[in-house]
Amino acid sequence: MVKENIASRYKKTPAKRSRNNALCICKTACAAAFSANFQRGGKGRRESDREMGSPALFFIAAILLAASSAVDSCPPSDREALLAFKAALREPYLGIFNSWIGSDCCRNWYGVSCDPTSHRVADINLRGESEDPIFEKAHRTGFMTGYISPALCRLDRLSSLIIADWKGISGTIPPCISKLPFLRILDLVGNKISGPIPADIGRLSRLTVMNVADNNLTGIIPRSITSLSSLMHLDLRNNLLSGPLPRDMGKLRMMSRALLSHNRFAGPIPNTISYIYRLADLDLSFNRFSGQIPESLGKLGVLSTLNLDGNQFSGGIPASLLVSRISILNLSRNAIEGTIPDVFGPRSYFMAIDLSYNRLKGQIPRSITSAAYIGHLDLSHNHLCGPIPAGSPFDHLEPASFVYNDCLCGKPLRSC
Repeated sequence: MVKENIASRYKKTPAKRSRNNALCICKTACAAAFSANFQRGGKGRRESDREMGSPALFFIAAILLAASSAVDSCPPSDREALLAFKAALREPYLGIFNSWIGSDCCRNWYGVSCDPTSHRVADINLRGESEDPIFEKAHRTGFMTGYISPALCRLDRLSSLIIADWKGISGTIPPCISKLPFLRILDLVGNKISGPIPADIGRLSRLTVMNVADNNLTGIIPRSITSLSSLMHLDLRNNLLSGPLPRDMGKLRMMSRALLSHNRFAGPIPNTISYIYRLADLDLSFNRFSGQIPESLGKLGVLSTLNLDGNQFSGGIPASLLVSRISILNLSRNAIEGTIPDVFGPRSYFMAIDLSYNRLKGQIPRSITSAAYIGHLDLSHNHLCGPIPAGSPFDHLEPASFVYNDCLCGKPLRSC
């Protein structure tokens, strides 16, 4: 992870001030020791040179050691914030907080990393499912209860906050988290966190990853989320979130993955979503979305996975989806009607197409045999009729891909 060079942004950081103060103290001490030694005379100086245990030398060494320790340690305020965070949590099995002792939270505190220049806490990485030896030795995954303390918001140089897969952490996401100006990664997946996404989440202008999946979050997606101009990965899966998607979601131009499945979102897909030209993976499955599927989705240059299954979409299948770069297309379990567009060609390359459980009618288009590749095809539970085309990809498909239609026939079903 690229760390923010704090020292280059400020003329005097706390670390630099400590270093300057220490040097001043050392200079004063050295001058005093030299003056005292000089006044003893030559003989005294020679004896002092031979006596390595001189009190003045011990004093200077102690000052240097204390100065070095002060410069290299994390600030007491960061340490206090971490201990307040720890006090709000209970982890009974692995002892991951046993190392959180001593005055220097930058040294050997499990899951804590500091900026090498400023010695401010930059990363908290606590994962309940990991290949770390502490988990292998215990032969178990992690379990932690408690809540995320707002004390973390005092770590104002925090770049990544990962508290993932502990299964029992509850409470809410502290609203003050939106005041961490350097935060790039927010990963709270796999807990029992409830309440809303902070309304001012859009203030995190450096945020690139937001993963709060597998929790109990409620409420809507805050409108401010469209101000996250650096956001690349958004994962809200498996929560209780509701309401429509923000109309200006297309402002998230850097986003490559938007995973919003298994919530209670409703309404249409905003047309502006087609402005997210880097979008490669869009998963809106198992929500309550409705309306027609935008034709513009098929014109996204790098979109490779489109999961819209388990919603209430109606209207026809946009032809653009079948001649795009999409390789995994799932439109099953909707109310899509009309015929399957007869537009397949050499550019059509699909690992999987699932159109099952809809209201499609007519014949299977003959152009589908000209597709470059179709690995899996499911047309079951529709109103299709007529002969199943011969050749690829139909020569390797099972009857389950075609059952519960009106009158399909031919291999692998009964002959026509």
